[in-house]
Amino acid sequence: MFKPIRAVAAAALLTIATYGLAAEMRGDHPDTYVVKRGDTLWGIAGKFLKKPWLWPEIWQANPQIRNPHLIYPGDVISLAYLNRVTAQPGPREEEPINAIPLSDVEAFLKNLRVVDSFEELPYIVGLEEDRLRGADGQVAYARGIESAPAGTRYAIVRPTARFLSPDPDRCCEPGNRRADDLDFRGKRILGYETMWSHLLPPGGGEFLGYELMQQTVGTITRGPSGQSEVSTLLIDDSGREVRAGDRLIPVEAQPYDLHFFPHPPAHDMAYGQAKVLAVADGVIASGTRHVVALSVGARDGVDNGTVFSSWRVGSTAVDRVKIGSDRSPDAVGRGSKARLPDEYAGHIMVFRTFDRVSYGLVMDGIRPITVGQELKHPDAPY
Repeated sequence: MFKPIRAVAAAALLTIATYGLAAEMRGDHPDTYVVKRGDTLWGIAGKFLKKPWLWPEIWQANPQIRNPHLIYPGDVISLAYLNRVTAQPGPREEEPINAIPLSDVEAFLKNLRVVDSFEELPYIVGLEEDRLRGADGQVAYARGIESAPAGTRYAIVRPTARFLSPDPDRCCEPGNRRADDLDFRGKRILGYETMWSHLLPPGGGEFLGYELMQQTVGTITRGPSGQSEVSTLLIDDSGREVRAGDRLIPVEAQPYDLHFFPHPPAHDMAYGQAKVLAVADGVIASGTRHVVALSVGARDGVDNGTVFSSWRVGSTAVDRVKIGSDRSPDAVGRGSKARLPDEYAGHIMVFRTFDRVSYGLVMDGIRPITVGQELKHPDAPY
């Protein structure tokens, strides 16, 4: 008696998914699509959907696809509704495609993390032969891991940025400072590599976390012995140079997600709460497939796959027709100014989430993504 009811319910859900997807499809879509090398799930949806961040709806309308993250080049996906075409599997000779190109975010998945503090972590106290820098194949000496057995592997990390929430009174004119490198105390020093080129200016904002950059990896070869009170760590991975004061974190086996299901934020956020904090890769503005840091994280209901639309905050223009003069904007009252509307720039999908900060990948856009832009629901009309 229950099987027909379940069958009817399943058919109803499939029908809803089918018609829901049909409403979002572009008018010139084909009946089928053959997955190609280099495709991403977002990219496929962008070819056929009006809102590419809704790509899971394609898979809902293809019940034979049990796992959208196991779609391979050569697979045939059905885009028909009345005369459904059964999707055909292709060869399984290549890696399955993902929602986003992992090569664009790998460094941010593997080498960066945001923490509330780092002072309590074990640290490098010196290097062999009293060197100032250490590299692959050399030895470092560490404090705080005396009880760890030989063979334990540690990631060697360094604080590189201090994130603060946006301060509306200081955000976000041209000429924002470049990201700073921090020493072992979290104090600013100059002249070292950083992943971020531009950050929100400091001052007045809430502290959101320290970013730690992985320099390399090392393995304990022995603990304290004889007259020595430190542990010996062999640097056995290529990477950046190590210096005294670098911190140690136990190596984790893949501590991040590789699969992302795009979805809107869990709830609406107050205007000004969610901002673009930093732009990566040595540029002032960011475009498609560039990484940005965002001022919201897990405590705000953000998780991996959350999609935002990014908006250039509307300027405040002086109504010179109304005031009839060329006075400086600072000398004009609020009643003689007009707030211009925010301007849509693009979509950003979160791929790494921390408590109060997250990393996102710019998925598409019509304007550059810049520091200080406002983050809204992906379908926000203004």
